[in-house]
Amino acid sequence: MEYDANKILSNFKDINHYNVSPYGNGHINDTYLCESPQKYILQKINTGIFAEPENVMENIDSVTSHLRRKIAEAGGDPSRETLEIIYTVDGKTVYKTEKGDYFRLYTYVGNTVTKETAETNRDLYSAARAFGKFQNMLADFPAEKLHETIPNFHNTKSRFADFKKAVENDACGRCADAAEEIEFALGRESMTGTVVDLLENGGLPLRVTHNDTKLNNVLFDADTDEAICVIDLDTVMPGSLLYDYGDALRFGASSAAEDEKGLSKVYFDLDKFSAFTKGYLEELAPSITEKELELLPDAAMLMTYECGIRFLGDYLNGDTYFKTHYAEHNLVRARTQLKLVKDMESKKEEMKKIISDIMKTK
Repeated sequence: MEYDANKILSNFKDINHYNVSPYGNGHINDTYLCESPQKYILQKINTGIFAEPENVMENIDSVTSHLRRKIAEAGGDPSRETLEIIYTVDGKTVYKTEKGDYFRLYTYVGNTVTKETAETNRDLYSAARAFGKFQNMLADFPAEKLHETIPNFHNTKSRFADFKKAVENDACGRCADAAEEIEFALGRESMTGTVVDLLENGGLPLRVTHNDTKLNNVLFDADTDEAICVIDLDTVMPGSLLYDYGDALRFGASSAAEDEKGLSKVYFDLDKFSAFTKGYLEELAPSITEKELELLPDAAMLMTYECGIRFLGDYLNGDTYFKTHYAEHNLVRARTQLKLVKDMESKKEEMKKIISDIMKTK
């Protein structure tokens, strides 16, 4: 760490000395575990991704304060079921150094683990309940008051425009190698307005969305193995719950890794879909609208498609956004996503029936 960690920490708390070590495997922010013997999580915010850290932290502060009240009212434990910000000595949510770097501090949620992949469908079910509970508790939060920290993050129409421009420019002469994928993606432009247009005309409610609903953004209790706390709230913004639901299934219900080269191994697993959807709707049934419910299968396809065209566009642009480990890495990633989209299309009626059967039990 280029900074004196204890000097940074002194701006948050009256302390003598903490043992500080790198923590976790996140790719965006620099994260450290601080012990003395109390434990805290110190993070240096990546301003290359989050250009306005104060807005990010204002969102997180507002949302976690709301969650803490709701959890306490329900008889839960706010210290374990949501993140707790430690304020600076002058009452701010983030500390800015003289160099212009930003640091934040959270309490450490003890006796928890994270999971990179689901060991069983029970993991998906439990994580889905955590995400559903997160969404349900924020159903009455005024989402319009949140900052849009990454503009157009899940604006699929805007993402498609970026992709189409990448095809037209063909900056690296790669279009010929991706002709089949490009044709598939361009042929599905009509789906890009599924959520965006309805948000604009009031057909869907504007909600607080997490926007990064991967399994590893949930803390599981080490003793009970139950998902208890949703973390990594940097991308909390106004949006649609369909974004969170769809993105979780894009990742969670795939039969293979995001960069699996063997496409015969890639398919949309309906058992995983069922497990996640059951957990999500168990928590969210009281506040989900009929239109949101109707569009759940479309959301899974839409978010997978959006990710696919982002990978494909980045491949065509010369791999300027996503980190890659070999020349065709982004193309391989795009192929897995588009294969999932195609498989979801063939299974849409089955997905609708699973959702209907789940709701009959509510």
